Amino acid sequence: MFLTKERLYQYYLLMRMDRPIGTWLLLWPTFWALWIAAQGIPPVLIMLIFALGVFVMRSAGCVINDYADRNIDKHIERTKNRPITSGQVSPREALGLFFVCIFIAFILVLFLNLYTILLSFIALLLAAIYPFMKRYTHYPQIVLGMAFSWAIPMGFAAQLGTIPEVAWILYAVTILWIVSYDTMYAMADREEDLKIGVKSTAIIFAENDRLIIALLQLTFTAGMFYVAWLVQGGLFFYLGIVFSMVLSIYQQYLIRHRENKKCFQAFLNNHWLGMVIFAGIFIDFLLPEL
Repeated sequence: MFLTKERLYQYYLLMRMDRPIGTWLLLWPTFWALWIAAQGIPPVLIMLIFALGVFVMRSAGCVINDYADRNIDKHIERTKNRPITSGQVSPREALGLFFVCIFIAFILVLFLNLYTILLSFIALLLAAIYPFMKRYTHYPQIVLGMAFSWAIPMGFAAQLGTIPEVAWILYAVTILWIVSYDTMYAMADREEDLKIGVKSTAIIFAENDRLIIALLQLTFTAGMFYVAWLVQGGLFFYLGIVFSMVLSIYQQYLIRHRENKKCFQAFLNNHWLGMVIFAGIFIDFLLPEL
């Protein structure tokens, strides 16, 4: 099949390049890890490899997710016009695009050390199995958290050749953050998911959803303060975490009535939460004397 302009546009939509929120949500914790591991600005090559890797793996994740959900998306108003379920891209094409993205990601990781290359196979496994989890467990958000956070141990391994304790702590608390914001995302689809039998934390948490999200946010914030203390962070690191806490409170305000649009807005707001934490880390290492 020839790669016409229209066909490339459908691939563009399938990889969700028109909606970069997922890339940002994957990129921020990656940058947290790279900057902390380097104790400042990481090597340019490593930074570029991880930035490109985040983009490619997020694209691969979107493709395999839509492939897995091709018979589900047609029943949901928000997703019924996606390229596969609408017939614009065939399932076979989607799998081909997925493997192209994975191949590019593998080429990128070959420029890193052996330890990081081995860790990349776990990243691939997590990215491949996540889309199917909503059929078997009410906690697919945990698997998403594990997948989205896996760049954290990889970032430390790429620069230090090892994964220190602080990396695993950062990895664990980031999973909590991801579960909290993806539960908000799932709250926006809860009614339709219940109709078609798709599982999620939003469904299993039921009327306790806001409370559990608040507990996840609180534990994440406490964990980030602990990470800052472990790496002897300065004023700006802590200020970034404080600002992120304010955004968490704002997100609770948005989801207070469980309105679909407001829940989705709260999900999107996590882009800014990730950014303010990174800004704090960045400035802290840039101005260590303050």
